[in-house]
Order: sequence, then C-alpha cells, then structure tokens
Amino acid sequence: MAKVILAYSGGLDTSIIIPWLKENYDYEVIAMVADLGQGEDYGKIRKKALRSGASRVYVKDVKREFVEDYLFPLVRSGAVYEGKYLLGTSVARPLIAKCLVEVAEAEGAEAIAHGATGKGNDQVRFEVSIRALNPDLKVIAPWREWHIRSRQQAMEYAAARGIPVPATKERPFSVDRNLWHLSHEGGLLEDPGNAPPDDLYVTVTAPERAPDAPQYVEIEFEEGFPRRVDGAELDPVSLLERLNSIGGAYGVGIVDMVENRLVGMKSRGIYETPGGTILVAAHRELELLTLDRNTLHFKDMAAIRYSELVYDGLWFTPLREALDAFVAVTQKPVTGRVRLKLYKGNCVPAGTWSPYSLYDQELSTFEEDNIYDQRDATGFINLFGLPVKMQALIRKRNS
Repeated sequence: MAKVILAYSGGLDTSIIIPWLKENYDYEVIAMVADLGQGEDYGKIRKKALRSGASRVYVKDVKREFVEDYLFPLVRSGAVYEGKYLLGTSVARPLIAKCLVEVAEAEGAEAIAHGATGKGNDQVRFEVSIRALNPDLKVIAPWREWHIRSRQQAMEYAAARGIPVPATKERPFSVDRNLWHLSHEGGLLEDPGNAPPDDLYVTVTAPERAPDAPQYVEIEFEEGFPRRVDGAELDPVSLLERLNSIGGAYGVGIVDMVENRLVGMKSRGIYETPGGTILVAAHRELELLTLDRNTLHFKDMAAIRYSELVYDGLWFTPLREALDAFVAVTQKPVTGRVRLKLYKGNCVPAGTWSPYSLYDQELSTFEEDNIYDQRDATGFINLFGLPVKMQALIRKRNS
C-alpha cells in the first residue's frame, strides 16, 4: 500500500484527517509530529494518532534546530511582518515541511498531507517548502477537497467517529503554539471589534494582573546572537525558555492585529510572544548603538522584504539565503549587553553597552567639547540644502 505522511498535531483538523484519508484514499497513513517546544504530552498524542488510524507515528525533536537555524536568524534580520507580527507560525512551517520530507523519503512515501485550510497562509508555506525540498512528492490538502466547511462541522465529524478534540463550541479558537509564540484565531476574535476574552492568554499574564514592581533583564549578544541572560550563559533553547518565563510573568508580548494574508484577505489574530518580544527589542537597541546610519537604514528596508519572504513561505529560496549573508556582515559589530525594564506589558530600554559602540559622549554632549566645531555646520547645511534652495529660487523667478 502506498504511504502518505501527515503533518500531525493532535488538534482538531489533523485529528479528523487521519480517518478522512483512510476513508477517501487507499493509503497507509503515517503521522509526523514536529516538537517545536509546544510542551505537549507526546506519548498521549502518539496514542491518539494510532487510535485514529495511523500505522506509525514519528515525533521529531527539532527545538534546538528551530531556535538556532530559524529563530535566531529571524532576530538578527530584524524581520517583523507589518510592523507587529513576530512571525511565530510562519517561521515554523518550513522546518515542519523539512521534517515531513525527511520522513517521506525515509518511508518511501509518495504523498504528504497537511491540515491547513484553503483560506490560510499555511497551505502555501507547507506546499512551497515541500516543492523546494522534494518536487516529486504529491501533496494532499483535505480542506480543499472535503465537504467540511467550518470548525463546527469538523467537531461534529470528530464526534461521530469518537475522536476527542481540544476545540469546543465554547472555545472554538484555532491555536498554534511553539517555543517562539502562541496564536489564537477564530470564534469571537473574527470580529475586530471584540476584545479578547479575559481567559484567552496562556503563556502571558494579562498586563493588569502582572506584578506591580518592574523586572529588569539583561541580555548579552555576540555578533547578533543572544548568548546570556542576566550573566548566565544558556543553550539556545534554555535561553528562550527563560525569557518566555520572565516576559510572560510581566505581561510582555501580546499582539492583537489585523494582518494581510498572502491569499488576499485580512485576518485577525492574537499572538503571545514573550521571549521573542524581549529578544527583538534588545537586539534593536544594540543595533542602534553599533551600526552606522547607512547600514542600519538599508537593513531596515531589507528586513521588510525578509519578513515577507518568511510570511509567504519562501524560506527555502536563494533570496532568503542571500539576505542572511548580508545580515551576517551587518552583525559583526552587534556584540554587547542590553538591559530592559519589564512592567505591565511594557518592554523598554534601560541601558546598552558595547565595545563596538559608535556613540561618543564627548562628541554628542550638549556641554563644552574640544572635538566638534559647530561652525562647520554652516557649510554642510549650505551644500545639503542647495537643491531645495535652487527649486525655491526658480519658483520665485517664474511666479
């Protein structure tokens, strides 16, 4: 019997895909779970997949690869989609696709299946990544084929087959979680006019319930890579887990946004990214201290394109690799220490130090100095403003 590898999470969609595949295709179904730091009981998930009809279940622990090869490059790039979204779901999809292809090749499977809907971005991210890694594999997307048209119908399908699912009528949210973030979509969140319910958040304390005293945290970077938290050198996974714990306790990392999906519609999502918010903020402060103006501004432009590549599922492309090479050069002086103050959901700078700092207090001071001759500014302004002066003279002459 031919084999299909299913990207499995144990959530609503992938739970019902196993029986659906067996009912509609002549395939042996093999489930693949990528451990990206969801904190799940993988023994329980494995048993559920087998009870649902999977012949085997792979659980691939790729947390360290996720942090080192995907998240830290994301931080160094400065990529933030549409100024708010830290790309937690987007950046995980190419790695999951890589795991799926590896299992498919090991098993000699002819197809891969996923639970992304026909309205979302993930279908593109999965399938483009699979094509980039192995274009010979067939892809099955049940949401584009079956008669199910809503999460309510999906829950009814599961109930009819005795499959327990985490979604309920009371909490019909679509949730995605990994070491970087946790997202919520669907249900009452589909109306941008509705505030998130008080009990929505999982990893972040609601800011109004966060401690009344601030918390300070220090992060040390080496060439743009975070290495230490509060002086303690940590492996990449432990470092991010530590920042998630600190940031979550102080209400840091909640984003509520309406974003532009790749497929052409707008969607509303609530994101919890405590550790990521701290890392991105700290890295930015260090870049402001160590990068020259031209490099910083050009890198900001490149970061927008980088965010679009990640969001659109174009991780395995020459352009992303080329941008990473550019970023690597810019990060050579991005070494130093950043202190941040966390308070009631806010994350603000409280000190930055670097041996490569381009800031010179004697040069920048408002007090007396022996370096800067302020008279030099006259000639600079005359030349810098010459084009607009000439335009004004021409307008005056022709008026």
